[in-house]
Amino acid sequence: MRGMTYTTEKGSPLPLGISKRAGEVNFSLFSEHATEVRLCLFSLGAETPFFEAPLFQTGFLWHLGVHGLPEEGQIEYGYRVEGPNDPQKRQLYDASKVLLDPYAKEMNTLHIWGKEEYSPRGKVAFPPPFDWENTLPPRIAMENLVIYEMHVRGLTIDPSSLSAHPGMFLGILDKIPHFLKLGINAIELMPIHEFNESESPQKNYWGYSTVNFFSPMNRYAKASALQEFKTMVRELHKHKIEVFLDVVYNHTAEGAPGKGPTYSLRGIDNQVYYLEKDFSGCGNTMNANHPVAARMIIDSLHYWVKEMHVDGFRFDLASALTRDEQGQPLREPPLIEAITYDPTLCDVKLIAEAWDAHGLYQVGSFPAWGRWAEWNGKYRDVVRRFIKGTDGQVGEFARVLCGSEDLYGETRDPYHSINFITAHDGFTLRDLVSYQEKHNEANGEENRDGANNNESWNCGVEGETHNHQIVQLREQQMRNFHAALMISLGIPMILMGDEYGHTRGGNNNTWCQDNALNWFLWKELDRASAFFRFYTLMIAFRHRHAALRRTTFYTLKDIAWHGHEPLQPNWGPESRFIAFSHDNLYIAFNAHFDKAPLHLPHPPPHKKWYRVVDTALKPPEDILEEPALHAPLKHTYNMAPHSAFIAEAY
Repeated sequence: MRGMTYTTEKGSPLPLGISKRAGEVNFSLFSEHATEVRLCLFSLGAETPFFEAPLFQTGFLWHLGVHGLPEEGQIEYGYRVEGPNDPQKRQLYDASKVLLDPYAKEMNTLHIWGKEEYSPRGKVAFPPPFDWENTLPPRIAMENLVIYEMHVRGLTIDPSSLSAHPGMFLGILDKIPHFLKLGINAIELMPIHEFNESESPQKNYWGYSTVNFFSPMNRYAKASALQEFKTMVRELHKHKIEVFLDVVYNHTAEGAPGKGPTYSLRGIDNQVYYLEKDFSGCGNTMNANHPVAARMIIDSLHYWVKEMHVDGFRFDLASALTRDEQGQPLREPPLIEAITYDPTLCDVKLIAEAWDAHGLYQVGSFPAWGRWAEWNGKYRDVVRRFIKGTDGQVGEFARVLCGSEDLYGETRDPYHSINFITAHDGFTLRDLVSYQEKHNEANGEENRDGANNNESWNCGVEGETHNHQIVQLREQQMRNFHAALMISLGIPMILMGDEYGHTRGGNNNTWCQDNALNWFLWKELDRASAFFRFYTLMIAFRHRHAALRRTTFYTLKDIAWHGHEPLQPNWGPESRFIAFSHDNLYIAFNAHFDKAPLHLPHPPPHKKWYRVVDTALKPPEDILEEPALHAPLKHTYNMAPHSAFIAEAY
């Protein structure tokens, strides 16, 4: 601070970032092509530094030790980095800019959502040890997971949430009873690394635009994002709920050179940290397999696991992380291999979004070494096509219900397939059965954004309707989709809000919508109590049946396929009916517009078939909590059009 005297020493080149060393604060930064690096210290919120000094150089590491600094977050810091400014060589140095330390753990950004000013700097802060109260990570087996994809702000920001901490990490704790009733045991948080929600006129609500890979989002906390995030994790762990992060290491918020801001990596060493071409669709792509960039990503993962107790990661556009410095896909990308075999990450769930924005699609072939799970986009597309009644899908539908052995059977297991019908990107479950086309005009891009092929069916009318028959059919289709997801081998992932049938009005790319299109509307949960009951009971049904969570693929001895008659499946191109039986269960799907009269196979010895699910029946008959208290089924059953049916032998 002004008026105080600070002494400096050479300091240490490692660790990167800031650290405490024998009464001094050590600052260390990597830059291969810089000619000078200067440390700048600021009072909180000040525009000009009160202290500036050059760093010493050891190889490509720049470092300085400073004595006399307070360590409670009262000082902000950044770096001026001098070097060549030669766009032809992709060197973009500008010493007039004060740059954010890529390893900053706390930042100076505001805790108020939506403010326009944004000049990110790190804080000189070393928080006290956190009391984890002897709470250990749940370590839930992969095959037992039910993942809930959600947005921190969106879960509780609507006034109907009645949360004491709306839109924040601690607000999530208010909804633990909802999670437990729902039956999920892992939440996957959309990006919580620091991002600038005001970076564009539309507002970046989703947050896939990372400013710093180590700092939690300040707008998701009232005071200390570090402490409040840890509190959230601890309390979720007490209830045996794991916490996964959706991490965006494929690009940063700096956008394209000359178009986006220079916050950090671009001004520190653009040539090292970014590829020359963009494979993310966001203006830049991390040079993730450069040893220095890879080290930063792994250090970030270590930090979130060791310090923040995170249980898993979903890697956005993970295929971009498999490219070399020329942008070519690598068979054995060093970063992915290093993460796979890293001892600190050995118990962490790793999930790849196995494609990027430049046509590299690796679902089933992501370089995984038997370790990584994948968002199974093929599962989503096949199930959508079959349930809506597309011809030629019955064989593919059967294959994905059985864990997508064609994709994962050679080196992996069913639980390496993350099965989903809906995700943040695309239609919600209700919109999937209500809209034939996307309606993204509100995004301000003249409806050009978002996917054009959604494999959706509006059931006869586009959008909202009061036609009772169409409304009933849509509810039925929603139940069909959810039933299919819950009986499939693999790991089910569900989307926040689908449990009550949330609609975004047909908008399939709500990245910029900070409003009711993205917010969880808790009053709607009460109005949709019948569907919520079905939704939760289907999750409970999955938890009760180990056969639906098996860790190996079915063999011919495990499963029998049926058509309208036992053991006579119709795999023809016009078939829209399939049934199968295994482990005391009989499961059938009729995606045809005609009824499907069927004969049930013989139940196991000394048992009878009892109806559990018929999605065509009105609640509460659509799913029975105690099937054995009802009359057993006869040998025949008449399935309605567009319905799913489950029987269990007792």
